[in-house]
Amino acid sequence: MPLILLGVLVVLLFTCVNIVAQYDRLVVFFLGKMWKVAGPGPVIVVPVLMSAQRVSLRTIVLDVPAQDVITKDNISLKVTAVVYFAVMDPQKAVVQVENFVYATSQIAQTTLRSVLGKLEMEDLLSNRDKINAELQKILDSHTGLWGVKVANVEVKNVDLPPEMMRAMAKQAEAERERRAKVIHAEGELQASVKLGEAAKILSANPASIQLRYLQTLSEIAEEKNSTTIFPVPIDIISMFLNKTEKGA
Repeated sequence: MPLILLGVLVVLLFTCVNIVAQYDRLVVFFLGKMWKVAGPGPVIVVPVLMSAQRVSLRTIVLDVPAQDVITKDNISLKVTAVVYFAVMDPQKAVVQVENFVYATSQIAQTTLRSVLGKLEMEDLLSNRDKINAELQKILDSHTGLWGVKVANVEVKNVDLPPEMMRAMAKQAEAERERRAKVIHAEGELQASVKLGEAAKILSANPASIQLRYLQTLSEIAEEKNSTTIFPVPIDIISMFLNKTEKGA
């Protein structure tokens, strides 16, 4: 009989012992009242008299499902996000809210629609960091009451309607064409300035103009094997005429 009682006590002892991992905590209730937060290591929880709920302290990655958002400029979008959060106070996470993961998911969805609905599409696409910081601040202010700390919020995907994507593609193409025309105009301006400077230098020395003229003709002859007829400058003809008159 004593051996049977001893065996029963050993079995009860093993059933009462809970091994809590380093990244977990055990919220223990005694007769329905909050008693303590225990762990890590072995924790004794007596059946009937005591109950316990295990809470993980590791960072939880929560995918926020696609939300239909209408921006300030009346453009309909589908936006997804991801939330990184962790439990800082296991007691509040168990006592203050029934399911802190589900509650965080719901508040993240409503906050995402509320914040993005106040922005124009251009701001939504270009100011991601600012939007993420604002979402994190708002969520953390709500989840802090549950002992949950929101570390980061990231807007993942913004799905645009097909007609808006086509309009943006046309806008991008027009912008590229505008930049190409500006670059071409700047090149023409620089070339005209350089040509003006070269003209001033050549006009100061007429002989250099003749040399440049002959060099151009030589380049034309090299490109095509053909006979080129070109007018002789009047200065050269007048020089020979003057010599002829003096000889006569």
